[in-house]
Amino acid sequence: MAESELVRIDTISHPGISIIQINRPRRKNAVDLPTAKRLYEAILAFEADASQKVCVLTGVGGTFCAGADLHQVAQKKDDVPGENLQPVNGRNLGPMGPSRLTIQKPVIGAVAGYAVAGGLELSLLADIRVAEEDAVFGVFCRRWGVPLIDGGTVRLQAIVGLSRALDMILTGRPVGAEEALAMGLASRVVPKGQSLQQALEIAKQLIAFPELCLNTDRRSCYYSAYEAASFEDAMSKEFAAGSKVISKEAVVGAAKFSRGSGRHGSFKEFGKL
Repeated sequence: MAESELVRIDTISHPGISIIQINRPRRKNAVDLPTAKRLYEAILAFEADASQKVCVLTGVGGTFCAGADLHQVAQKKDDVPGENLQPVNGRNLGPMGPSRLTIQKPVIGAVAGYAVAGGLELSLLADIRVAEEDAVFGVFCRRWGVPLIDGGTVRLQAIVGLSRALDMILTGRPVGAEEALAMGLASRVVPKGQSLQQALEIAKQLIAFPELCLNTDRRSCYYSAYEAASFEDAMSKEFAAGSKVISKEAVVGAAKFSRGSGRHGSFKEFGKL
């Protein structure tokens, strides 16, 4: 398969939404070096394109991603690190591609089939994970001595808590969609074959909201989770960023409410939530 085909990118079918699909179905969408690079480039392009507001990340062929391509790993015969195995240096290329990024705009993961090992780590890049009813998450690489080096030990415990993360990380056991939903790893569970459609519906809802406010609140959440030095630091950052939104979007929004929009918690003008 040509390198340009390893990751499918659609920025046209749904205005403002970038659909990024890992396209190695014969390998269960396992990621080799060329795929990692294409995926990384696709995410950076999404960030840089002001016309693209939300990304939907998924895989073709009924599988999200089975992790790193172990066939490629098995062929490695020296200690010279590959291009995607360099130490962390800001937002550089990671083993699975974009794994070292805190992506600057909303990402929704549409998870079908397996999201395991590095595939689990890629799914953790998403703000919202829509899982199909037969989806499976897990640190399957536990069996082979392949470590989590794409943020699994960092993001997973932030999302589901330390105890549940350690259960998954140490045992490597499969976690089905309903258990993933209960622990907060999956945001929503849908019937088989419907994750992409549901992810697109959510993306369209997000696009309908005032963009500056949405992205400001999102950034504040990530700062609080990963960067804040203290509670006061997180609160100060939230206030400083949020106060800049008031004159740009909040006043306009309050005027709409005053005229009758959105009463009694209605989201009608924004689509069904």
